[in-house]
Amino acid sequence: MLGISRIALFALTIAVLVGADLAAAAEQCPQPTSPIETDRPSTANSSIVVPFGSLQSENGINLSRQDTTEFFDGTNSRLRLGIAPCLEILVDLPNYTGVFGGGAASGFGDVAPAVKWQISPLPGKFDLSLVAGAALPTGAVAIAGPGVQPYLQFPWSVDLGHGWSIVGMETNSFMPSNQAVPYANQSTLAIETNVTERSFVFLEYVANFPTRGESNQLLNSGGGYRITDTQQIDFHIAFGLDRNAPAYIFGLGYSTRFDHLF
Repeated sequence: MLGISRIALFALTIAVLVGADLAAAAEQCPQPTSPIETDRPSTANSSIVVPFGSLQSENGINLSRQDTTEFFDGTNSRLRLGIAPCLEILVDLPNYTGVFGGGAASGFGDVAPAVKWQISPLPGKFDLSLVAGAALPTGAVAIAGPGVQPYLQFPWSVDLGHGWSIVGMETNSFMPSNQAVPYANQSTLAIETNVTERSFVFLEYVANFPTRGESNQLLNSGGGYRITDTQQIDFHIAFGLDRNAPAYIFGLGYSTRFDHLF
């Protein structure tokens, strides 16, 4: 009986220590009192997840030009739900691409669910997240491509102090059903600064590297304004740096967050 009691006491001690450690870690995760952090308008997603029990809706529209064809796409809707401290699930809803002139295809893209885990070795100084998801073949093949398309992303940010930060993201996309381009990498690097307590601007370099075909590069810039701690409006404008990239992309967006759902 004494041995069993000691084992029970040891297990209880371990449970208390682990629980305290998890509670401390949870305190370092985003809270409902934290201002809204979005995966837009930059190409790089935020390295910060939504708070536990919060639902965030991010939406936008884009106008762009590729060669002689102009495109419209929207609503670029992403839903993000905090299911545990530092952990969220997200889904990109089918996005419609329309064409103004030219013979390019139009239609809806895929739905793409994912899981995002904020690792954050040094919260507030160096934040890092891992995103694992897949685009499911629900949209037009001419727009989204064939088959299931898994992807891995690593958004990160470094706080430089005085309202400045460097952010970036590595994206690895796998397209096993597309023999022409079975894999592609996207790398981004941006510098961001707070203009006021509620507004920010950024300048971003974006490079896309498919395994086959030619790469393309963009210079993206923009900013956002938090109307409240849970609402944000934003814009961005990008210009192609080579002939393979879009000539320009202009976008507007609105995001909002609902807290304390559970």
